[in-house]
Amino acid sequence: MSNYTAVITGGNKGIGADLADRLLEQGYTVVSVSRHAPEKKHANLHSVEADLLDPKAVTRAADEIKATFEVTHLIHNAGLIWPNLLEEATPEDITGLAQLHLGSALTLLQASLPGMKERQFGRVMFNASRAALGAPTRTAYSASKAGMIGMARTWALELAQYGITVNVVAPGPILTDNFWGIIEKDSPQQEALASRIPVGRIGTVQDVTNAFLFFCNPENSFVTGQTLYVCGGASVGTLMI
Repeated sequence: MSNYTAVITGGNKGIGADLADRLLEQGYTVVSVSRHAPEKKHANLHSVEADLLDPKAVTRAADEIKATFEVTHLIHNAGLIWPNLLEEATPEDITGLAQLHLGSALTLLQASLPGMKERQFGRVMFNASRAALGAPTRTAYSASKAGMIGMARTWALELAQYGITVNVVAPGPILTDNFWGIIEKDSPQQEALASRIPVGRIGTVQDVTNAFLFFCNPENSFVTGQTLYVCGGASVGTLMI
């Protein structure tokens, strides 16, 4: 195989946009699935607009992609945090983020899976979080991100015989809009957090996309069902964000 098509959820900004750029540089066709089209224009960059919190919208997007593209890579990157303390958390938080982080990935992969199996090749990846190990104010977020890891391990076992690998990247604190939505940009709180990370800094978008590029590589066929923490060592001990 020489032609690859990667579907990236949340491919319009942050980690997803950077990964899209880097795959386009390698000659991939990229399909961004998000609520808004990417600002970048490229002959091989396509957009399917959908709210991944809405199961019906995800089904429509999956059907459109299946009818138009031969998907070889699925990177489920889109995510929301919805932070709150236990006393304010609701069951709706859990069901909403479960749909976004888990249900939408299931629907999108089911649409592309027959083609991957027929070609005996596929790369499936999740963008989870160090918070899967636990973090204050992350009841629904931690639960759904931990669910990604369990689901990926299950899929890895089911799909290995078809040449399809399934892996997880679990970032720690990364300088993105999601991060700055919780911690003020360049604030003393941000600096204090950086000082508590073993490597002494907060991660960049490129740190995360480097990990995804490893799992995307068609030559890496002997690594599946794994979770790679890209967190500057924060997953080794306890980090209070």
